Amino acid sequence: MSLTKEAVLRATDNGYQVFRHFLGSRFVKEGQAFKNPFYDDKKAACYVYRDKKSGIYKFKDFGDNRYFGDCFYLVGLIYNLKCTDRHEFYKILTLIDAQLFLNLESTDQKSARVISGSQGTVIRASEVPSVFDSMETANLKAPIQTRPFSAKELSFWSQYGINQSVLDRYQVIAISRFTGVGKEGKEYELFSSDAEPMFGYRGRKHTKIYRPCSKLRFLYAGEKTENYVFGFEQLPLRGDIIFITGGEKDVLSLAAHGFNAISLNSETANIPKNLLRGLGFRFRHITILYDVDETGLASMDKIVREYKEFDIKSLRLPLTGEKSSKDVSDFFRDNHTAEDLMMLFREMLDQEYEETITLMRTCEIDFDRPPEAPEPLLSINEVTIGTAGNLVCVAGSEGSGKTNFLGGVLSGAIKPGQIDIDTLGTTIRENIRDRAVLLYDTEQSEYQLYKNMTYIVRRASLEKPPVWFKAFCLVGISRSERMKMILESMDRCYYEFGGIHLVVIDGIADLIAGVNEEEPSVMLVEELFRIAAIYNTVIICVLHLAPSGMKLRGHLGSEVQRKASGIILIEKEENINASTVKALKVRDGSPLDVPLMQFGWSKSEGMHVYLGEMSREASKTRKINELRDAAKDIFRGKTYVSSKDLKQGLMDVFEVQDRTARSYIQAMKDTEIIEKSSQFPGDFRLVNKETG
Repeated sequence: MSLTKEAVLRATDNGYQVFRHFLGSRFVKEGQAFKNPFYDDKKAACYVYRDKKSGIYKFKDFGDNRYFGDCFYLVGLIYNLKCTDRHEFYKILTLIDAQLFLNLESTDQKSARVISGSQGTVIRASEVPSVFDSMETANLKAPIQTRPFSAKELSFWSQYGINQSVLDRYQVIAISRFTGVGKEGKEYELFSSDAEPMFGYRGRKHTKIYRPCSKLRFLYAGEKTENYVFGFEQLPLRGDIIFITGGEKDVLSLAAHGFNAISLNSETANIPKNLLRGLGFRFRHITILYDVDETGLASMDKIVREYKEFDIKSLRLPLTGEKSSKDVSDFFRDNHTAEDLMMLFREMLDQEYEETITLMRTCEIDFDRPPEAPEPLLSINEVTIGTAGNLVCVAGSEGSGKTNFLGGVLSGAIKPGQIDIDTLGTTIRENIRDRAVLLYDTEQSEYQLYKNMTYIVRRASLEKPPVWFKAFCLVGISRSERMKMILESMDRCYYEFGGIHLVVIDGIADLIAGVNEEEPSVMLVEELFRIAAIYNTVIICVLHLAPSGMKLRGHLGSEVQRKASGIILIEKEENINASTVKALKVRDGSPLDVPLMQFGWSKSEGMHVYLGEMSREASKTRKINELRDAAKDIFRGKTYVSSKDLKQGLMDVFEVQDRTARSYIQAMKDTEIIEKSSQFPGDFRLVNKETG
């Protein structure tokens, strides 16, 4: 077995599993758009697709054509590694091999990699230049001579909390002798002593020599890479904070205290944007932690200002700025702890989030003063569909009977309390305080809306509508003005009638330019959800289904599907001239446990009437059909699906919890929709009954 590009592609379905692993929840499935994780992407335009010519899966951002490549390119972006560099490409292969547990790297390859990483003792540096801080160059006369750390040298490191384990992890060596030839051809020798110890920070092709007590503190032995980043290889795949510091010793002291850190060559070095993109993908907070002297503070301000797109933070330590009290190593040497640094970090966040924290205090749940439990306003067969402060969606195709169903709901909201009426199988909480009931229609003409109102009023056993029942025809109003008029009229009615009992918006898609526009869709649903909570009412929204029949239309439908507490589907049954009511989502429990109901037109009554629940057999058939449709969607393009992915798919389709999704999997096995794979234990395959 050998670790090669071809072997990785074979083991990962031509790179598909690499994308799944490293993109995580951002990447749902092949061909579905997601936001680019390497910058603050506003619109999902990234895709993972299978290249028809090569058969290899690739990643492309149609919003920024700089982001395009295969799975190796993606991992290179994350870890700031170049696919064009032979050594760095092999590093990419080892990262994929380790993260996905492929076990492709052979023993010989591992040995070669370990040896190549031991520059100080294996690679001779006598023929490559060494660079001083003064930018003078020199040639090594002999290889760097190393030895074990002395007790005094370990004591030097221990004052910063750094022990032998940390030194070994970051490949720090103790140097006994260094011989070189300077720029003018003059030979020199440097020796380590108790008064002037000499250490080395090993890189892949060079060693940076550190003499903490000498006038000449730093020089390089070997070939210094263009983008020198100390500590990068020791970073975890994911983390919360990553500190960018001014020097290697600061990285070591932070690591010794449990923090993730890297350093560039100096505080004035430019930070590559690719590095920041990769770090932003892996860490929540990129934080500059430079010296608190004039140079360090100026550099921190410049970086935060110039790299706003990466939301970089800067943390200023409470030190004097003098030579012995200016960096994080000095901070720990002065007996400060990791908890002290974390406290400073939290204080920095408090200042940055001051407005948010103030606002969040108003949203915080007070356990000593619990909110009142919301009373169900709309329910079916004792299953709650909508409570105050929530959205409910009624969906269906044109002519399915949505308006007639809503008429039954509205009649229940306006009827006198002492009588019972036909509300088409729904239970509506009585409006005993005569609060406003509002109907906004964006689709029907003024005359048609008037006719609908007469049916609602007659169904409620009234001669005319109560003063607090208002219906508004918005067909003649421009889309840009409709939402403003709804908000202002709701506010006016709220104060006029002492509250709002129920709101129906028949056609929320007509409140924005298009249902597939993500940002307006999100803003609309958030605003509806906000005012439902403010006015402590239920807002029933009407929306059409997508062609598949399982999802609501467009980005607007996706957002409603996530936020609504209940979704009711109305379907036309042409053979019996009736409409079927079924639940697609309920907040508590499973929608498949809500019985199917029917309503239809009655000539004798002169209105639509409730026809009762469908048979148990019909409900069972419906459940099987919907589970089969969901399975086809989850298995699309795949032969096998793991139990974990199948469960998550069902949770996403039906908006149910873990326990309910597991019961659906059992029902799918019992009805032979799926079966366990004999080839891959723990996976399932779709049973194709058409072909057997």
